[in-house]
Amino acid sequence: MLKHESKNGVEVLAFDNINKLNILIAQTLKEEVAQYLSKPNTKLILNLKGIEYVDSSGFGALLSILRNAKNNDSQFKICNISNDVMELVKLLQLHNVFDICDDVSESLKNFE
Repeated sequence: MLKHESKNGVEVLAFDNINKLNILIAQTLKEEVAQYLSKPNTKLILNLKGIEYVDSSGFGALLSILRNAKNNDSQFKICNISNDVMELVKLLQLHNVFDICDDVSESLKNFE
């Protein structure tokens, strides 16, 4: 479900042929990302490029990942959020909760 690459010690995860973050994949997402957060001090970027829709389960999964990262002294950033999804993020006041960047390169710079 997720593609993975490491860049300068940062784990970058992106969705593979998925355009909805919903109840059908939320649990799988949490489980896959948890594997990368099993070590303390992990730096993780979740690239939402291609995701056009996020439901409450999807937002719950993202919040769960953030909590998992904080509990493990890790850092978690989200990037490439579509305009439609960003409207929901702002409506839910989650732009104040998540560390959101425009793209992967900006996210990587923010880790330095």
